[in-house]
Amino acid sequence: MNRLAVFDCDGTLVDSQATICLAMESGFAACGLAGPGDAATRGIIGLSLVEAMAALHPTGTAAQHHVLAEEYKKAFFNLRAAGLAEEPLYDGVAEAIADLDARGWLLGVATGKSDRGLKHILDHHGLHPRFVTLQTADRHPSKPHPSMLELAMAEAGAAPPTTAMIGDTSYDMIMAKAAGCAAIGVAWGYHNADELRDGGADMVAEHPSDLVAMLEALP
Repeated sequence: MNRLAVFDCDGTLVDSQATICLAMESGFAACGLAGPGDAATRGIIGLSLVEAMAALHPTGTAAQHHVLAEEYKKAFFNLRAAGLAEEPLYDGVAEAIADLDARGWLLGVATGKSDRGLKHILDHHGLHPRFVTLQTADRHPSKPHPSMLELAMAEAGAAPPTTAMIGDTSYDMIMAKAAGCAAIGVAWGYHNADELRDGGADMVAEHPSDLVAMLEALP
């Protein structure tokens, strides 16, 4: 069975919180609502958009949550078109990915982003060829449902005992456990180490350079 390492995107591969928070405030303002604030927004990064809006605006209707999601997408697209979107790779991520690839690990992404958003990031950073399976919110229920990991394993010819999910939120850890996979949290993202462990993290990496040793040590 192939060994598969599946990465989250926002907060794991790239630091996009500044742009996400700006777009969220703009999206809420377009709907005549007070913005949720950066701390609340960081807490929902990783969820699919409609689920994120429901968490941030719990008194709203389902229709309002869909409108908020569309306004957020418009705001994010406008920031990117204006050259104001900041989505840098975390230091050490590119090197860890290259090392895992060289060691024979197959690589994937499971993210609450859209296909378009994920493609933009991977192409911008020259990482697209490294990944054999890409799972997004366009084709799956929101995390922590295990659908993304289940399809990633099917596409990569992997199985739960040889698959690890690497992410920065409790949603990633809960998803990994629901799919029967190893769960590796990363301390440089948007949920703290206690939240990751509460979600089921088997290990928490302090730096991308820790990931290769952690993955190679898995049974």
